[in-house]
Amino acid sequence: MDQLAVAQAHLESHILNVAQAVEDQLDLEAKKLDDMDEDDLERIREKRIAFMKKQAEQKAEWRRKGHGQYQELGSEKEFFEAAKASEHMVCHFYRSSTARCAIVDKHLAAIAAEHLECRFVKINAEKCPFLVERLLIVVLPTIALVHKGHTQDYIVGFDDLGGQDDFPTPVLEWRIACQGIIKVEYDVHDGPPCGRELNPKSGRKMTQTRPGIWQNHGNDDSDDDSDGD
Repeated sequence: MDQLAVAQAHLESHILNVAQAVEDQLDLEAKKLDDMDEDDLERIREKRIAFMKKQAEQKAEWRRKGHGQYQELGSEKEFFEAAKASEHMVCHFYRSSTARCAIVDKHLAAIAAEHLECRFVKINAEKCPFLVERLLIVVLPTIALVHKGHTQDYIVGFDDLGGQDDFPTPVLEWRIACQGIIKVEYDVHDGPPCGRELNPKSGRKMTQTRPGIWQNHGNDDSDDDSDGD
């Protein structure tokens, strides 16, 4: 038997084993359902209702705090209040005369509508000199990623987004998700959903992952020199 035939046989055997394992698991789940009485089903129903109620209450609380929208903050005081009120916050430091800031606005407005778990705001860098100096913001646009009142990371300019103005929204969404600020349904270590696609204008890859981009999620409470206290 040649190597190709051996490989084919191994593959078929593996597929059969996986199929049998899935079937066994389904049989087990079916037996569990058959063994349940009305009280068991009622308890499951009550837990499900309680979970859905808790989710609805959390979403309502987020909306009361301004989540689900992309809003402008009018002062440094509002920045600190917002950073303390929400567990996760994304803040765009902008200047009206900077064209790339308008590009960021468009993408963040779209992301905010999809990620209720995070507060999305912007603030005019020229009107908050103390905050800009404290956070060492030099390049605009700069996006601050804030967790529990502490600034975890910054997206400075478009370098982390492919270095081009025409990056797609999922690239910025992915970059924010790398720090655990928002939740996505894919592994961020694999890159953005469109990360392997080439930019149609230049033929270059849309993003390059730089060292240190990943958040250590086991250290959520670590402090940062640029916090909101």
